[in-house]
Amino acid sequence: MGEHITFIGLDVHKETITVALAESGGRGDVREYGRIANTPEALTRLVVKLKRTGGELRFCYEAGPCGYGIQRQLTAAGHDCVVVAPSLIPRKPGERIKTDRRDAVNLARLHRAGELTDSVRQCGGNSGIAEAANGHAATVEIRGVSASMAGAMSSTIPSICI
Repeated sequence: MGEHITFIGLDVHKETITVALAESGGRGDVREYGRIANTPEALTRLVVKLKRTGGELRFCYEAGPCGYGIQRQLTAAGHDCVVVAPSLIPRKPGERIKTDRRDAVNLARLHRAGELTDSVRQCGGNSGIAEAANGHAATVEIRGVSASMAGAMSSTIPSICI
């Protein structure tokens, strides 16, 4: 039997995070764990409590206006965290009722089933803007414009991590 994995679905809002848990190993029930404040301290307390049960923790949440601070905090703590674009979350036809609890449970269930795609590449010093500038620099170089001019253009764009 493999290592025990807990899949955690987070429905993130400005003030609160609704948490749901799905245990590895099949089609067991996905349960709502509760609601916590959307603060780094509350998230740390949640991770400590869940870690007591042993095994690996794998988090996921829907990308939104709250940014990627949660993803960075969980990744820095050594946990897997997937941020999913809302358009990439499978939905049943006619499913219109959305609640925080249903969203968290659905995310945990889909994460356990392997049906979610991480829509965020890790920000390792280059932002999307800088990467676009580097791509532009490569295109300019291919067209025969001086590489130093293209490099100067890419170095003027600040590195921004969202």
